[in-house]
Amino acid sequence: MIAEKFKILQIVEEDILEALEKKGGKSSSLIIEPEIRVSRSFITEAIKNLRGKNLIKLEKDIVYLTEEGAKKAKDIAKKHSIIENYFKKKKDKKMAYKIASILEHYVSQEVINNIKKLSTFKEEGVLLENFKHEQGLITDITSIKLFERIISMGLCPGEKIKIVKKLPNGIIVRVENKKFALGNEIANKIRVLDYKKH
Repeated sequence: MIAEKFKILQIVEEDILEALEKKGGKSSSLIIEPEIRVSRSFITEAIKNLRGKNLIKLEKDIVYLTEEGAKKAKDIAKKHSIIENYFKKKKDKKMAYKIASILEHYVSQEVINNIKKLSTFKEEGVLLENFKHEQGLITDITSIKLFERIISMGLCPGEKIKIVKKLPNGIIVRVENKKFALGNEIANKIRVLDYKKH
């Protein structure tokens, strides 16, 4: 529960920084609140944390990005832009924006670099169930319905994936140091590209 609250707070902090960056580095806190869909107590705590980290400053009702806050906000916006542009080729604009808004909080710089690489490839990969190589790069999650569930497992586009074992009804894979047993329902929703070719 504490870990979950910490993660939500971290996401809210990043969303506040990104919202401020879009507004030119300053905004009324009353304008930011409706844009970030969590309870007011989370926003209040996130603003307090951001002030403590010297990422924002408050003057009356106006929230300003500090120099350090502006740099972090630009990094978050850049990450969002890379992910959104990648998915615009595969999904509609609204879905690409939604995916980027989720992934920007979870993926590492290595994954972002892989997504940049993937955006230069013409191939889209094959469904994980049909993948014939030992390791690959995840290129897409084809199910909108299962997207968040698959992402929450750490199976993100741009992540390296290793096939451990194929089973009659699924597949065992490794992503970083985690192993997953995936049923065919999920394996059929993940596209993978041969990693060694690139």
